[in-house]
Amino acid sequence: MHPELFRIGPFAVHSYGVMLALSFILGIFIAGKNGQKRGIKSDEIVNVGFIVILASIVGARLFYVLFHPEEFRGRWLYAFWPVQEDGTIGLGGLILLGGFLMAVFSSVIYMYYKKLNFWKVADSIAPSIALGVFLTRIGCYLNGCCFGTACDLSWGVVFPLYSPAGAVMGDIHIHPTQLYSSLYGLSIFIFLQWLGQKPRPDGLLISLFLILYGISRFFVDFYRYYESQMFLIDGLQFNQIVSLGLFLSGIIILIYRLKRTPERAPE
Repeated sequence: MHPELFRIGPFAVHSYGVMLALSFILGIFIAGKNGQKRGIKSDEIVNVGFIVILASIVGARLFYVLFHPEEFRGRWLYAFWPVQEDGTIGLGGLILLGGFLMAVFSSVIYMYYKKLNFWKVADSIAPSIALGVFLTRIGCYLNGCCFGTACDLSWGVVFPLYSPAGAVMGDIHIHPTQLYSSLYGLSIFIFLQWLGQKPRPDGLLISLFLILYGISRFFVDFYRYYESQMFLIDGLQFNQIVSLGLFLSGIIILIYRLKRTPERAPE
């Protein structure tokens, strides 16, 4: 586990931050290429990408703060201030789905304002979102966060006691849920990128992403450790409820878009 790649004075380069930055850079590049196939200008994809970056960071941090207020009582300034009390630079504590929701909300407003074809843009960036899951969850594994519950299987892992996982779970073997998530992120990315090589009904890729990601995240989260305040309804925690919402949204969008797609005349 390597939470820090190197440090220069108070400035630490974290492995999670590097993987996050890499996911944004590669994601915007791939989305731009996908957008060109659908008649979307590259600069518009880049603009949407930057909005997604900013909104996802703010949303991920906001949702973490909302579910962990005890960490910030008496020090609310540091909830969003990048320079922490000990002089380190960076924000520790993010909820990925909170960032996803904020990014969707912000990008929809931007695309409506710019009169962009929402479904074409959404299909262009859908594979990149899955790629982001793949890369950032590797960062989570290197950082030791977003860890799993106790595991007696052969692939269970033990994290160092100084890591977030080790501090909570001790020296017992736990599920590497970060790698489970990374694996399904890569699988979804490959599938959507392959599917998008040929013309498809607008909205197909984003609806399939929502369906596949929602159901994958829902089941993996049964093996992930969460604090008690994250559980809301009948043993389900916040992220699972959101995942179900994403899954159902994907089903609705898929049905809606397929109904609006004119049938092609037989050749």
